[in-house]
Amino acid sequence: MSWLEIVLTVMSSLIGMELFAWVAHKYIMHGWGWGWHRDHHEPHDNVLEKNDLFAVVFGTINAAMYIYGSLYWDWLWWFAVGITLYGVIYTLVHDGLVHQRYWKWVPRKGYAKRLVQAHKLHHATIGKEGGVSFGFVFARDPAKLKAELKAQKEAGIAVVRDSVG
Repeated sequence: MSWLEIVLTVMSSLIGMELFAWVAHKYIMHGWGWGWHRDHHEPHDNVLEKNDLFAVVFGTINAAMYIYGSLYWDWLWWFAVGITLYGVIYTLVHDGLVHQRYWKWVPRKGYAKRLVQAHKLHHATIGKEGGVSFGFVFARDPAKLKAELKAQKEAGIAVVRDSVG
């Protein structure tokens, strides 16, 4: 593979992972995988969550891609590199910044604040039904997300915590 093909493969898989994460979060984690994901939406003092099992499963799949790619198909190996980079970004943004599992810092402005606000609005629903902001790195305008939550509440689609309005 040329360096251009490598860079394009890594970047496309990195960007594509946000789409995959959105779909997996909305339809797996808030669908048939809710049993693992539920504790992520409920208060607790545990260091680990059942939800962390998703990282084990996805990490295992990614490791298999590295192995298969190194043996048979270079393209797949580089695709796995992009997935790994997304995983690093995800853990820093979602677990580190938003849920403060690694450090305590609350952003006061900019895109980091928008990410935190969008994810807090995702956690504003009680249960797996409804909700907004299923991605992890690209955050929509919190005012629009809040309006969507209000509409879901009024339509009976989602149960929204009182603090959100």
